[in-house]
Amino acid sequence: MMKQVIYKTLEEIELMRESALLVSKTLEMLVGELAPGVTPMYLDKLAEEFIRDHQAKPGFKGLYGCPSTLLTSVNEQVVHGLPTDRPLENGDIIAIDCGVLKNDFYGDHAYTFGIGEVAPELTKLLQITKESLYLGIEQAVVGNRIGDIGHAIQKHAENHGYGVVREMTGHGLGRSLHEGPNVPNYGRPGRGKKIKNGMTIAIEPMINLGTHKIKTLRDGWTVVTQDGLGSAHFEHDIAIVNGKAELLSSFEGIEKAIQAQQAVS
Repeated sequence: MMKQVIYKTLEEIELMRESALLVSKTLEMLVGELAPGVTPMYLDKLAEEFIRDHQAKPGFKGLYGCPSTLLTSVNEQVVHGLPTDRPLENGDIIAIDCGVLKNDFYGDHAYTFGIGEVAPELTKLLQITKESLYLGIEQAVVGNRIGDIGHAIQKHAENHGYGVVREMTGHGLGRSLHEGPNVPNYGRPGRGKKIKNGMTIAIEPMINLGTHKIKTLRDGWTVVTQDGLGSAHFEHDIAIVNGKAELLSSFEGIEKAIQAQQAVS
């Protein structure tokens, strides 16, 4: 069933920005904890405490039966990885997807981090996936359609030989975590729903080192690549204001924290 697109007022968009930026701050806080030996379960506990300390609720926990605050997808895990007690190892990559509910609005975004010394091919995968996200955002302007976003992401990823996940998509966002429209990471220019002012969407490329094909593990949540190769996931929340995309979430603090951590190590 197609979910309805719910256009937001400027006041509602500002409330959404607060929610999105609290996700950004949560991810930034976690950077200082990311090291070999740390468990995703521990990161999950820290994130829940941080969100509640900021007068908000974890956006994922309890929704659709989700047991955790974070979804932590390690290496070949694409998305929806449930936090475990398996310690992170040197060379791992971990996509951390986080949601909050504040002022009745959701924030929901993700960043993929390298742990210790990461192989060059994985470092490049992270870079290209993030680049594809911003190329998609550039297409989110009035006059374009949703297919223009997906086409920009797909073209950049496939030009580098990567697989673009088909089954999982970005989505509208607001008082519900998932609203219309669906925002695929592939598509044809000029196709799909028209982009209009007041539209609020989460754009989230999920890009694989090898095949685009995926499967879901027995836990019913964790999605992995079929060939066992690594996968990256970056996600921003945006609103269409005055004809173009405005970022509601931010990678700025996250990336400053990563640089600070690298300078120390």
